[in-house]
Amino acid sequence: MTTLAPYDIAGGIATVTLNRPEKLNAINYAMADQLMAVLDAIESNAAVRAVILTGAGDRAFCAGGDIHEFSQSVRKGTTVAMREFVRRGQTLTSRIEAYTKPVIVAVNGLAYGGGCEITEAAHLAVAADHAEFAKPEINLGMPPTFGGTQRLPRLAGRKRALELLLTGDTFSAARALELGLVNRVVPAPELMPAARALAQRILRHSPLAAAGILSAVTRGINASIGEGLLMESEQFARLVTSHDLTEGLEAWKARRAPVYAGR
Repeated sequence: MTTLAPYDIAGGIATVTLNRPEKLNAINYAMADQLMAVLDAIESNAAVRAVILTGAGDRAFCAGGDIHEFSQSVRKGTTVAMREFVRRGQTLTSRIEAYTKPVIVAVNGLAYGGGCEITEAAHLAVAADHAEFAKPEINLGMPPTFGGTQRLPRLAGRKRALELLLTGDTFSAARALELGLVNRVVPAPELMPAARALAQRILRHSPLAAAGILSAVTRGINASIGEGLLMESEQFARLVTSHDLTEGLEAWKARRAPVYAGR
């Protein structure tokens, strides 16, 4: 069985599904590599303007890394474990975080370990009300390795993140909403419609402006305010001569809906 279901494109939205339901969609090396390849293909596809990432089945979005595979790398020593597991996982979450099109995670069940870290890295997230989250790596005698020690404190605050990282305790979708890990919690049958509706609200606007916002926020959030303002200015400068900015201004003055490139 392939680790990713064939992705679907409809209405400018690509839906990508992690497809190891018998393993709670745990991320093995093949899945990580295939997901990177799919993200590359989608990014260069002008027909796609937003991505929804979810999991197969109704039990889990992603239960984390494949521990059986990871443990084999650990047995081979530090160099191999760092290359095969840590670098691969950090590259994946960094790719999602820096993606030029909005990535929305639809959390349809468990989001443990690496699954939680993908949710942290994604731009937006919607969770089913039965979804459950955890940072359980400490139970294995290790810290998170896909960016969880860095992104969760930035989302939730240092003390609240440390409680989750140091205890490994599970937490509910409602708690994830309080912590800023997800944008909305909905009944399970409404999950995918809610994720698509969120994407469609974004697709009303200029794709160039959306890409500029994503870049400025992702790069600027870890910089000083002065550096961040320069990044914001750079993104605006790139749009000054664009069709989208001209069209947006003219449409506003004419009191009509704008027609952006790619719509």
